[in-house]
Amino acid sequence: MRGVQEEGGYMFWIQGFSSYSAGTEMTFPEIFQSITEDRGFVFVTVGSAKQGKWLSTSEFVIPVISELAMADLSALLNASKNLTSHLSRPDLPSVNLSLDQIEAQSRRLVSRQPGTSTDVDRANFLLAQAHVDAPALSSSIAHLNTATTFTPLQALQDTDVAGYLRHAHEQNLISTIEEGRKETQEEFYRVLEERSQRDWEAKKKRVFEELGGRVGGENKGAVELKKSTHGKNGLLGASTSHAPSLSLQMQSKMMAYDRVVTEFNAARLKGTSYPIVHSLIDASVSLSASDPRGYETAQTLHVLARITDEPPALPPIEHAGAHILNAPLFERKYARTYLGDQESRDAVALRKQIARGAREALEEQYWDVLERTVQARPTEARLGGDPSVNNKVRAFLAVRFYRNGEWEDRIELVAGQPIWAKLFFLVRTGHVHEALQEALQNQQVIEHREASFISHFKTWIESPERKLPKAHRDHLQAVYNAHMLHSSSADPFKLALYKLMGKLEPARRNVPQVTTTTEDWLWFQLAMIDEDEEGGLRALAEVLLGYGERHFDGAPGQQRGRRIWPSVLLICGQFERAVAALWENSETEIEAVHLAIALAYHGLLRVPSRSETSDVTPLSLSPSSPPALSLSTLIWRYVRQFVKMDAKEALQYVYTVCLSADQGEVGKEQVEIAWELVRRIIVLANSGPAWEELVGGFRADGSRFSGVIEQGAPLLRLTDAKQYNEHILIRAARNSEENDRLSEAIKLYNLAGDYGTVVACLATALGNTIAQSGPDEKARSIERTANEILRHYERTNRAVGKNRDAVVKLLKIREAIEAKANGRPEVALEVLESTDLVPVSGDVAKITKRAEEFKELHESVQRNLQVYLPLTMDALAGVHQKVKSTMVADATRQMTLASIRTKSRSLMVFAGILKYRMSPDVYSYLARLDVEIAL
Repeated sequence: MRGVQEEGGYMFWIQGFSSYSAGTEMTFPEIFQSITEDRGFVFVTVGSAKQGKWLSTSEFVIPVISELAMADLSALLNASKNLTSHLSRPDLPSVNLSLDQIEAQSRRLVSRQPGTSTDVDRANFLLAQAHVDAPALSSSIAHLNTATTFTPLQALQDTDVAGYLRHAHEQNLISTIEEGRKETQEEFYRVLEERSQRDWEAKKKRVFEELGGRVGGENKGAVELKKSTHGKNGLLGASTSHAPSLSLQMQSKMMAYDRVVTEFNAARLKGTSYPIVHSLIDASVSLSASDPRGYETAQTLHVLARITDEPPALPPIEHAGAHILNAPLFERKYARTYLGDQESRDAVALRKQIARGAREALEEQYWDVLERTVQARPTEARLGGDPSVNNKVRAFLAVRFYRNGEWEDRIELVAGQPIWAKLFFLVRTGHVHEALQEALQNQQVIEHREASFISHFKTWIESPERKLPKAHRDHLQAVYNAHMLHSSSADPFKLALYKLMGKLEPARRNVPQVTTTTEDWLWFQLAMIDEDEEGGLRALAEVLLGYGERHFDGAPGQQRGRRIWPSVLLICGQFERAVAALWENSETEIEAVHLAIALAYHGLLRVPSRSETSDVTPLSLSPSSPPALSLSTLIWRYVRQFVKMDAKEALQYVYTVCLSADQGEVGKEQVEIAWELVRRIIVLANSGPAWEELVGGFRADGSRFSGVIEQGAPLLRLTDAKQYNEHILIRAARNSEENDRLSEAIKLYNLAGDYGTVVACLATALGNTIAQSGPDEKARSIERTANEILRHYERTNRAVGKNRDAVVKLLKIREAIEAKANGRPEVALEVLESTDLVPVSGDVAKITKRAEEFKELHESVQRNLQVYLPLTMDALAGVHQKVKSTMVADATRQMTLASIRTKSRSLMVFAGILKYRMSPDVYSYLARLDVEIAL
């Protein structure tokens, strides 16, 4: 209710009164019961009337704004404006603010005062810059009711069964998705941790190899690295603390494989094939007595032998028809197909061969297990005198499934024998024709149980790829679905035979009681492969890679005695990954190197380019290309352990890097890498007769003999002597110079026929060693090399010029130094005079001319001026003392002393002209000796 005083009374408004809607304003003078005024307020009594009677009353007190009051407020406003009128400046604008604006500005000023802002305000400000409405989120969280999270949006009645089931189904889906998300997240972090741990181990191993930890003892760097957080149980602990106990075993293993590689390269030089896989198998079997992993390595190599279809041995070359039998070389036999288009017909045929070879290898290995089992338990086997395959399988079944006079559950007996199990194990061990013979012998009883089994079985065995026509497979599928798939009593081996023949349900990879071991499971997958359908071998590889190493070998800290993951990768055609898996384990690095060599020989190894090669791991994985393995990285990390002690064996391994020379541009890079590794071996190898046997040298009569590297040049793709000299000898000589191995560098230049560079290096090296007071063995070696080469060059008149003259002079200076040290100053003086470096004739014109010619001498001779000038003066002083003390005629003595004084004065004149080319101490020393000679 509002009221305003007007002339003749008051005007009132009632808002929202009685049944009138809100917001309406109307005048009701008839309902006012009484109106009184007192000091600016009106007291109103309001009531509702009916038929002249008041039914209910209410009292209100209403402030009344009169015209006078409104006039007073206007005057007050004008007076307030005049309060600051005398303070106004015409140059400043006036600011007129309302009361609301003044209040807003006041609040803004208060908020800016220090201490009024809180951390929450600052946080809200920062979040607002990122477009995050923190107050709104806080309000949403505050009003969140978690009690209804898992309740349906619409309330369910107690009798709404369909709604309840629908809600339960939705909640199960949500829970499954959430559990899957959590498992995926945990798996991601686990794989990330394993990957980082593996990368750390690889980097740590590489650093340790750079430090030379494998060759020497446990150095300080290795100890510090081993104490690191990531390396508590890493490679360093195994390599350093257990190195003494493993060194002899590793050395014997390396020597056994070294012989194979040496014979392998000898066969390559002859242009003949070499059964490298079987040779490695023989070497590993010979080590099985001392190495528990020898038998496991032999099994892995046996798989590769079956995949490559390599024969155990080749006829000798002396055989009359050997050249015909050896015509199809093994070297790089599959390279074109393996490195080419993977969708081509040849690539499909190669994958079929890989699957077939791996399956046959597993069959042969299982047959060996079967025979050893029967021999180990003859009482239970009851083999008798029948050594046939069928009887051995029967004996094996008796050992495996016959207990206490009864066969195990679900083993179906046909005519009193486990015919399905017997047929399966005959197929499992590769004796398919014996299995067919066994089935035909029991055809009547088998047909009584399975009417069409014999016909399907015979067609399946006799087919080249063990693949039935589609009509047969459809019939087998119908029979399988009818009374085997969901039967709890069906014989598992009969079920497995049906799956194999019809390739039924390839996605269901397990058969209970049949695929009990990893090898059984792998064999079953290989037997089920159809390269024309379901992705073939590549699909199987993807499945196995999805399972990962943990599925086969367990967790990294809980590995079983065997590591079968490399064999699994080899079986599914992932050759590069198989080698990398062996290399990651420090105990199987040797096997990894030799497996890689065998794969490269047969053309089943893809190498990466330089740009794709990693310094951490030899395996290169790219989303756009198949995996690749850097064979050169493996080879170098392996041979650097013994390159100094046995450079020839290291060279044999480097020869194998060029096996990939046919891989386009990458192959050219591999050849260049092989050359680089050869040069490294030359630089790192110990000097001596073994070093000369490596690179070649000259005999005493001056004739040249070739070294091991030159003999194996064809394996390095070096076609002539020019390429050999340019890419190997000269560049190795430069590397030797950079590594301060001057004697070896000089010999290499000499072998390469770069005679000018030889004498230039000799001059520089001799110039560096002349100033040494007591030459070390290195300086002695350089001098011996210089004498040998100089005699040879003088005899053949090679490298004539200033460099060779400098070498002659420097050698004579060294000879004079040694003569003086041995107490023969007269010999030293004679040798120095023969060099014609110091004028001693007394002729000032000749001395001046010789001083002017000094700047034309070789740099190494100029640099040693401070050596041979004092040496000449010392020799003169020594001869002077000897002459003075000898018992000869006085005239002869005086004549000799005068000659010595003349030479001394000539030397001083020469030294005076070249004074500023020597230090003041040297000149003072010469002057002092000259004075002593003059006395």
